Amino acid sequence: MKKYLCILLILCGIFIAGCGNKDTTQSSNDNVEKKENPKTPSGGNNKDFIDLTALSSTMVYAEVFSMLSNPDDYIGKTVKMNGPYYSSYYAETDMRYYFVIIEDATACCQQGLEFIWNGEHIYPDDYPKEGAKIEITGIFGQYEELGLTYCYLDVDDITVLK
Repeated sequence: MKKYLCILLILCGIFIAGCGNKDTTQSSNDNVEKKENPKTPSGGNNKDFIDLTALSSTMVYAEVFSMLSNPDDYIGKTVKMNGPYYSSYYAETDMRYYFVIIEDATACCQQGLEFIWNGEHIYPDDYPKEGAKIEITGIFGQYEELGLTYCYLDVDDITVLK
């Protein structure tokens, strides 16, 4: 069990450490080459829409872990999720990265899923306060940076929850 926990923590650390935004006035998705995908939550095949907000905390954590472990199974699918918002600046890329954090049922382990907010948004003015609970819906994708592959959600809107 400790071995799996250590591996999970290392993966989370690598995932969170590889995140940031070059210029705070720059669009948060300028550094990403996205795949075009016409699927939306209201259309297409229901199997291509994953609503994590309807699952228990244990199931959400398990699904996000699966998404990050087997990303090819999720590419192009629409994912709806909520959780605390955080951002992280990474000096090596001179970029800021944005995340929704998912905790397991005991709140001992966390997964961060990066999102890229489409449009022109200035950090920090246009973004929620750190730790605010947000809800996003976006298309699951991947990009490569510094020789590593990262998963993200391509979102059009952020809703701050009460």
